[in-house]
Amino acid sequence: MNRPIPGTVEVAVRHVLSDKVTGFLVRTRTMIWKDSVFRVRRPQAGKQTVELTCPVCDASLLAEVRTEARTRRTKVILRTLAALCVIVFFTAFPYAVHVGGRTLPEGQSLPTLFPISIVAIGVSFVTAPALFVQSRIYNGVSMLDAPKPRRRHSLRPVKN
Repeated sequence: MNRPIPGTVEVAVRHVLSDKVTGFLVRTRTMIWKDSVFRVRRPQAGKQTVELTCPVCDASLLAEVRTEARTRRTKVILRTLAALCVIVFFTAFPYAVHVGGRTLPEGQSLPTLFPISIVAIGVSFVTAPALFVQSRIYNGVSMLDAPKPRRRHSLRPVKN
């Protein structure tokens, strides 16, 4: 069994071997990669930058690892925001149906809250699932830009 070790997180480094896009009307993308999984220890406090090396091309990659408590707190915040979006959706939708379905006398316009509720319905309809999915896959690791290689020769002019 592959049980998670407490205080660590798995980070996958993928090297793309080929990437093809085929088709004219229906585009199909085929990617082939080789990945290797690294187990990285979480820091006791704050963030820690870890250097990982791709096994195929020997490129070095930087990953920033956060503590377990910070990761758990971020997941809870994302799920809370998703729940708030669901609440906004289920309160704005009946309001929009009720107000939008009324017959107004001539010369009277809809209340100002009606267009706001329509926008809230659209935004929360998209945002709630996105936040929930992000909370499920968040693991507290973010990839940073790779460190630049050190130059062996300087291109600056030499002062005499």
